[in-house]
Amino acid sequence: MDSLKLKNKRYTKRRLRVKKKIHSNTSKPRVCISRSNKSLYAQIIDDSKGHTLVSASSLEKDFTDIKVKGNIAAAKKLGKILAERANGKGIKTVIFDRNGYLYHGKVKAFADSLRENGLEF
Repeated sequence: MDSLKLKNKRYTKRRLRVKKKIHSNTSKPRVCISRSNKSLYAQIIDDSKGHTLVSASSLEKDFTDIKVKGNIAAAKKLGKILAERANGKGIKTVIFDRNGYLYHGKVKAFADSLRENGLEF
């Protein structure tokens, strides 16, 4: 099997395994991170209504001072921005959905930044 297909298959299995264990409700919305090689995206989602409550991306105008928008520094800043927006909406506790990505590097930096800036999970 091609190595890229194998890698994608492992990612998909990991993603589905994580998704079936995570269930959010109105008191605890879900924080979902998505990443590419060039940028990072994050949302706080209420699964019971199917609405996005808060979203942030490294492609926004807040990231003009960061040259590379897909590295650990960008992940930390994205976590800070998302946590500030969530606190503005009154969201304090969330469920973290790593979306199948391994919990290290950018994903860990994002999660740590969320915790430092007031979100609990």
